[in-house]
Amino acid sequence: MPVSVELRTLNRVVEDLRTAVTSLHGKYGDVPTVRRLRNDLERLELDVHDVCSLPPTGPGGNPIEMHQLTDEPYDASMWAEDADDEGLGGYRGTSR
Repeated sequence: MPVSVELRTLNRVVEDLRTAVTSLHGKYGDVPTVRRLRNDLERLELDVHDVCSLPPTGPGGNPIEMHQLTDEPYDASMWAEDADDEGLGGYRGTSR
């Protein structure tokens, strides 16, 4: 499944935040404030992982159904004499 622009941006920002928090930990050590930031970062990473595993959605938040199409030719009987030639002058079938 392709990753959306939003999710790529989110992952990049979280990675930048991880770099900043790691730098703060190196500078200030394991003080309570940095520990809270590391804990918040860990929870944020879990939430991002959960969002990345959600199915794709369309307008209104409804899940998008994905259908795999094959390269096999269609059954010719689907296009018997009863087919409508759209855009070519209207219906030409014999059943009407």
